[in-house]
Amino acid sequence: MAARHQGTLDRPNPLPREVAPGIFWLGECLEQSQQGKIYHGCNASFLIVGETASMLVETGHPKDFPITEGQLNKLLPGKPPLKYLFVTHQETPHCGGLGRVLTRFPDAILVGDVSDYHLAFPQHEHRMRMMKESDEIDLGGRSFRAVEPVVRDMRTTWWGFETRDRVLFPGDGFAYSHYHEDHHCGLVAEEATSLDLQDTTAVFADLALWWTKWADMRNYCARLDQLMDRLQVKTVCPTHGLVITDVARTMPKVKEGLLYGSNVAERGTNEGKFKASDLVA
Repeated sequence: MAARHQGTLDRPNPLPREVAPGIFWLGECLEQSQQGKIYHGCNASFLIVGETASMLVETGHPKDFPITEGQLNKLLPGKPPLKYLFVTHQETPHCGGLGRVLTRFPDAILVGDVSDYHLAFPQHEHRMRMMKESDEIDLGGRSFRAVEPVVRDMRTTWWGFETRDRVLFPGDGFAYSHYHEDHHCGLVAEEATSLDLQDTTAVFADLALWWTKWADMRNYCARLDQLMDRLQVKTVCPTHGLVITDVARTMPKVKEGLLYGSNVAERGTNEGKFKASDLVA
């Protein structure tokens, strides 16, 4: 059962949105109740268009597949075919649409850490290719590389990096979202002037990255700095956060949020319960 939400497609900044040349932000928000307000958890997917092939990064939440499919149907005509699917790890908001994507695009290959996917989709096992750190996929004029997952949600997590425009896809690594009342849907982080990264990062730590409460996040921030510097990242496309287009300006706020979230007491899970009328199958 999932909470019914009003959707973000008909708001002032609808998705899909091109956030770097040939890289498109897809998906939809998931509404939850938090701190007496409606909290929007991003469940983003990203389309990378090369000269010879396109790649989908993440599949989004299962409820969003019709939306993501519609966005792909709008974007792909006239572009190189979707040949690759990369998911950062085996968790529902990231791989929940995997089987549907492989069925909808029968020539696409699943890449990344593909452990266990064959158990759920044995009919697609021959279309799964394992990647390890520094492995690259050539998309024509640009490549996609598996890189160190500094903030790891699961043992099998990999982050991705697009080499031409230097775009990082960190899965849960930049886990923050926004409140419905702030109208940040579809904005990049630098446009969302009222975005409180400390608060929203702490909320996400409570909901998903509980281990950060027992880790010295200064070490993770230092490793994150090293990765960003080594790759010379220009744009960050998180699965659960607004896209970052000015790394120098926004990264300090992200690190402040990681440190703050690890040092405040847990607030517990989502507040209250939805009414039966708010639920859909």
